[in-house]
Amino acid sequence: MSEMGKLRVAIQGQEGCYHEWAARQYFADLMATDGSAEGQKDLEVVCCKTFQSEFEAMAADSTLLGVVAIENTIAGNILQNHELLRNSQMQIVGEHRLHISHVLCALPGTTLSQVHEVNSHPIALLQCEVYLQSALPNAKVVEMADTAGSAKIIKEQHLEGHAAICSEYAARLYGMDILARGIETNKRNFTRFLILQDKFAQSLVSRKEVNKASIDFCVRHQQGSLTKVLSILSFYDMNLTKIQSMPIIGREWEYRFFVDLTFNDYVQYRKALDAILPFTTDFQILGEYKEKTEIRDK
Repeated sequence: MSEMGKLRVAIQGQEGCYHEWAARQYFADLMATDGSAEGQKDLEVVCCKTFQSEFEAMAADSTLLGVVAIENTIAGNILQNHELLRNSQMQIVGEHRLHISHVLCALPGTTLSQVHEVNSHPIALLQCEVYLQSALPNAKVVEMADTAGSAKIIKEQHLEGHAAICSEYAARLYGMDILARGIETNKRNFTRFLILQDKFAQSLVSRKEVNKASIDFCVRHQQGSLTKVLSILSFYDMNLTKIQSMPIIGREWEYRFFVDLTFNDYVQYRKALDAILPFTTDFQILGEYKEKTEIRDK
């Protein structure tokens, strides 16, 4: 936080992107829990071009929090961010799950029949391909660097006949008219974001709220090592909600594992970690936090 008590949060992307919307939703909920009604007003977003630059910004300023996408139900895990987190001085203190729903927006007064060009990030364009083919079969489709940035450019440059695919939040932020909502082909598109904080700062989450952890480790190059680790976690009633393997560069056929687990008893959880340590190497706790089960729309 800044000296004035304002929350400063680093995100990857342009103002109005899904990262910003996830940040505003999460911290508004957090402020509401703390009894403050000014959560959204007290949030300052620091926009970064890449995930690498976002982690660099957080490393340079220990008061800066971060919101980072870690997995998507369609695109899968964002492996780059697993590695950036592992090699950083950040800890996970929360998570947020967001329903990704796209809108088509244009300058105020524009009708669908007037749209001759559609701009957006290539993934968003691909996700809305069926709609574009049926509603705008003759429109030119142009890839841009960002969903929210596409809306911003159209507004700032007053590009008549251009439409952007972005979030409803971005369309409203840039004063655009929404021509269609929910235009994505797959309606089950959700992204999970991690909330990050410097490891040496006072955690945003209290110990009594903690019921989830993210850990990473390598297993010893011995037969059955991973099976032993998983069996121990099961014995201590740890619920594995995710396990992701990544090859270790320079060490053929050896892997690093990223694991999310939930639990009801913190003491039992710590006993489970102590029990698996003899069977692992390079073990890290990436964060202990409260599981988020609610999924927020748009």
